[in-house]
Amino acid sequence: MAKEEKQVRASYLEATGRIDYGMTNDYMFRAILQRNEKVLKGLICSLLHLKPEEITSVRITNPIEPGDNYDAKEFILDIVVLLNDTTLINLEMQMENELNWEDRSLSYLCRSYDQLCRGEEYTMAKPVIHIGFLNFPPFAGSREFNASYKLMNVKNHRIYSDKFILNVIDLTQIEQATAEDKASRIDYWGKLFTATTWEEIRMLAKKSKTMEEASKALYELNADEITRQKCRARDDYYRLQNTINKKMEELTEENQSLTAKNQNLTAEKEKLELEKQALEKLLTEHGISYPVHTDEVL
Repeated sequence: MAKEEKQVRASYLEATGRIDYGMTNDYMFRAILQRNEKVLKGLICSLLHLKPEEITSVRITNPIEPGDNYDAKEFILDIVVLLNDTTLINLEMQMENELNWEDRSLSYLCRSYDQLCRGEEYTMAKPVIHIGFLNFPPFAGSREFNASYKLMNVKNHRIYSDKFILNVIDLTQIEQATAEDKASRIDYWGKLFTATTWEEIRMLAKKSKTMEEASKALYELNADEITRQKCRARDDYYRLQNTINKKMEELTEENQSLTAKNQNLTAEKEKLELEKQALEKLLTEHGISYPVHTDEVL
């Protein structure tokens, strides 16, 4: 083991307290998987229930260059991985609920599936699997940790195709992991992603060499100033988005409140007008005169 590597390992083992930028930061998530092929393979093995020897090759087809500037809106969220030259996998870490997950995930899935060149047979299209790690339920009331969606006949439940799959890992529901999830250690990956302290990270890393690799990469990247700047920029972007969304919600509620008040005032005015008309009619029927108001000045 090289001297520098030993020093990094020693520092990693001594690290304590809160992690500045964990793997739920989408830039950090991408940086670790792009940097360490062993971690990428290990994660895919767990997610797709594969044995290590079943993976002959993995290649990220949309890599980013560390240090390059990316506009917050242009930053590519999904990591596209070509597995064994036969299957495309989209990996996405999404912590903020921007209320567009269903549409966006379908867009990513369709975009990856639409890969044929002019003149190629449709049967040549590679299978595509989109896997989203979310920090919120994809649907209201959902309490499922790992869900898989396919095109299916709604009457007889026959699967239309295995080439178009959407998987959702809800990181808020790790405790709902099934026996199958635990057997593949998908729950451990979820815990690793959401860990907030170095003590917690090291405890989880003891369970797997691959997770130890991921933990060390996380430590090294947290010590890299360029990576920290990019992670901070992502956090700032989402913080700003949250502020804007909150303000929009407040303005919407205020507008709804004013609209309701105006409706109440209109209804009250209409009620008073009806009462006035009824009173005038009653006075007329009894031969009682009533004052007529005019804007003319006598």
